[in-house]
Amino acid sequence: MLKPISILVIVLLLFMSGCSSRLPEQIETDTSTNVAANQAKTTGLTKQQVFEQKLMAFHREWKGTPYRYGGMSKRGVDCSAFVYLAYKDILGRKLPRTTAEQKNLGHKVSKRDLKTGDLVFFKTGWSTRHVGIYLSDSKFLHASTSQGVMISTLNNSYWQRKYWLSRSL
Repeated sequence: MLKPISILVIVLLLFMSGCSSRLPEQIETDTSTNVAANQAKTTGLTKQQVFEQKLMAFHREWKGTPYRYGGMSKRGVDCSAFVYLAYKDILGRKLPRTTAEQKNLGHKVSKRDLKTGDLVFFKTGWSTRHVGIYLSDSKFLHASTSQGVMISTLNNSYWQRKYWLSRSL
């Protein structure tokens, strides 16, 4: 039988990991050709506009998918898996699977200089982290723990308070 302190330690460890789950299979970062840039040339749109259109299509496909810690399917997905899947499906680029690893990608970018596709990170708890993909006009795409896959605004008072950092890939 587990002692109460053992149970407390297990619960704390689960709580501290937040949506930074890791699957047994580890994926390494892959540098791929820039699909959005190639399509921008043929459509007359900017790279950012093409990428945003693709992110919006991805959103329509995944909208409302419930949040599930460790999930990577339309039955349930967590925030870092959603980012991983979006980059893999849209650009063919494999990102690390966890928020903890994704926060080290690319280079730091200020909130005022965000561009479509930049990753936005939030501290949602003592040790819990959350990640989403910036769209434009202060909007970002993410897998919310309460409402599933959705678009939110950085101007929302909750997200303003929880904003931590942004990375450009």
